[in-house]
Amino acid sequence: NDIDRLMLDPGIIRNKLKILAAIHNAQVVMNLQNDFGSFKAWLEHFFPQPKQDWILLFKKTFKFTGGEIVGEFLMSIGFLPGAHVENCPIYKLASKETSRFV
Repeated sequence: NDIDRLMLDPGIIRNKLKILAAIHNAQVVMNLQNDFGSFKAWLEHFFPQPKQDWILLFKKTFKFTGGEIVGEFLMSIGFLPGAHVENCPIYKLASKETSRFV
């Protein structure tokens, strides 16, 4: 019933495969939380590794996750470098935070 409702929701991408993937991915995250204590702990279990290895891990674990989204996600949470360059106003602040990379 939820899938039918979501397929009619103009506020989301109404692609049945993507909706099913979102449901699947949420279930995977819940299982990872149960197995590792948190999604963050699961990520930290595999840290550090190169971007290509992260992409393979995410593709093996989740549905509809490609290199661009995996890279941007991991960069945004500090698991991959490149979010800030040295002349960026936030660079020094970010380097003082708990992020692994700036």
